[in-house]
Amino acid sequence: MFASYLIGLREGLEAALVVSVLIAFLVKSDRKDKLPQVWSGVGAAVVLSVAFGALLTFTAARLSYTGQELFEAITSLLAVVFVTWMIFWMRRAARALSKELRGKLSEALELGSIAVVVMAFLAVAREGLETALLFFASVQGAIASAEPLIGICLGLLTAVLIGWGIYRSALTINLTKFFAWTGGLLILVAAGILKYAVHDFQEAGVLPGLNTQAFDISAVLPADSPHGAVLAGMLNITPQPSVLEVVAWAAYLVPTLFLFLRPQQAKSTAPSAA
Repeated sequence: MFASYLIGLREGLEAALVVSVLIAFLVKSDRKDKLPQVWSGVGAAVVLSVAFGALLTFTAARLSYTGQELFEAITSLLAVVFVTWMIFWMRRAARALSKELRGKLSEALELGSIAVVVMAFLAVAREGLETALLFFASVQGAIASAEPLIGICLGLLTAVLIGWGIYRSALTINLTKFFAWTGGLLILVAAGILKYAVHDFQEAGVLPGLNTQAFDISAVLPADSPHGAVLAGMLNITPQPSVLEVVAWAAYLVPTLFLFLRPQQAKSTAPSAA
């Protein structure tokens, strides 16, 4: 539930910030007549995201065992790629995001109502599709229950409330620290998703070493224990992983965390030498 909540909160807040920037710009520009077009674009993006998630679930359920394992492995790899790109993109572009969105919306207003709808749709659809893909990939190794769905719904609801509070100037949070903390946690989640993708490839026979265990800590971390279920659900840490799973997990986690936590270098403003 926590991993799903984190996904919903992080992705949902990005979408909520985008929407709040667009609405605030229209209100301050005395263009409230264009608000219905913004909401139309947002609604269409939400519908597309839900439909995409349903399509992933429907497709996986109709495949054979081997086909299902391959499908889940490929979607998991895509989720890792998208979430990694998103984390580093937001780390780099967060400060200029508001200005960029206002500029694009100004251009859309000059083109007409359809352009406003499309602009709002594209701004939210990217986050929605990433959310659906990442959520689908993150719950593949979980025990069938309603907890992941509850978690992502609570995360999205929290994001909406935070976005509304920021828009109404009733809430002030340090977005740089927020995205830093949630970005670090999402890297841990993504490492677990990659580990699960390797396991699926091994189950499908694409990769070897399914029965070559790196270690066995089932005595300390039973899979059916509460703490074992928490670690498996959040970070996909299992008591009997294969060697290849551990190698993939570490090969992704260590360099990605290092690059993410490395301080960003400020752009030089000194004049060049003659």
